[in-house]
Amino acid sequence: MADVMIRVPAEVRNQLAAVAEARGTSLRALMQEIAAQTLTPEQIKARAERTRVLLAERFGHYVTDEESAEMRRKMRDATAAHRAALAEAEAERPR
Repeated sequence: MADVMIRVPAEVRNQLAAVAEARGTSLRALMQEIAAQTLTPEQIKARAERTRVLLAERFGHYVTDEESAEMRRKMRDATAAHRAALAEAEAERPR
């Protein structure tokens, strides 16, 4: 496997290194884990379609485009609220 250099600001590198250390792993292993867990837009669409099929076949519920859009909105809002709470906690943390 060939190595690739990715340039990020020092604070990003330091954050990732701290996460890796806290998990007892290397920065390389952490990056591999993040890459393995991060879905591409195509993978997200395929997963959503599989979920629609499963809900229809097993539970008789057919998810409409409107329901899907509403759920995406709720997830975006929840993610934004979570990130804001993390940022607030980080800002309040003593240095």
